[in-house]
Amino acid sequence: MDDLETLYELASETGDPSLETEIKDLLQKSSETYEKLSILNLLSDEVDKNSAFLTIHAGAGGTEACDWAQMLARMYSRWAERRGYKLETVDILEAEGGIKSITMQVSGDYVYGYLKSEAGIHRLVRISPFDSNARRHTSFSSVYVFPVLDDSIEVEIRPEDLRVDTYRAGGAGGQHVNKTDSAVRFTHIPTGIVVACQTERSQTMNRQTAMSMLKARLYEYYKAEKEKENSKFSQEKKDISWGNQIRSYVFQPYTMVKDHRTRHEVGNIQSVMDGNIDSFIESYLAAKWKGLPMGDDGDEV
Repeated sequence: MDDLETLYELASETGDPSLETEIKDLLQKSSETYEKLSILNLLSDEVDKNSAFLTIHAGAGGTEACDWAQMLARMYSRWAERRGYKLETVDILEAEGGIKSITMQVSGDYVYGYLKSEAGIHRLVRISPFDSNARRHTSFSSVYVFPVLDDSIEVEIRPEDLRVDTYRAGGAGGQHVNKTDSAVRFTHIPTGIVVACQTERSQTMNRQTAMSMLKARLYEYYKAEKEKENSKFSQEKKDISWGNQIRSYVFQPYTMVKDHRTRHEVGNIQSVMDGNIDSFIESYLAAKWKGLPMGDDGDEV
């Protein structure tokens, strides 16, 4: 800003029109820097700076819903690539035409702060490629986001409250995956929270990842209990069905992606599906910072 002010004063004194382009370029760069810093300023919660686990579950609807869950997984993968984050699949349940569920670990600075706005139910409207009559279908998938906790945040897990199951991992992975009980499932008995990891060859590594996931889930659970802000996490309790979506993705008869909480919408749906979702994230964070009411706007999409 000091450079910009000095350049402006110089242009005013000399009347040199050639400085106009330089001033415009510097103003544009300063504005972009300010916008980025403004967004980071909104990420001030205890775990906003952490990495995150992102889980997608397909709703009812068979092949159509499983394909939608896979499309969302690709969208978030592309988003992570755009931002230079590391992404690893922790657990996946494949199904005909797509995936029934998937958990990915996205590692990098402020991942949880950005992705927490994505938690909720996502609705797809399109002409189904699986329907020979080319009818329009509506599908749903749910997205859950939990922070990866570092050593500075403690979550107590008593051994007697934990049930551990080991089993043979499914899907691709070679003979080792199919012949050993390397996959691990943890069930936290008091809360009923279940996590699983099957992507590592070693059962020890799967246990470590599953424990990290469980701590993340319990952190969110206990935070909701402590703060009595259950409405903040109410998306997890809603059915993966009509009327509960936070965002709609419409491919036909027109193209539009609309967030029902902030009313932010984008017409280029292909760009969104390629991971360009920052405008939705930023509008959500800005609305939260300003204390604006958010919820279903009641508009049909």
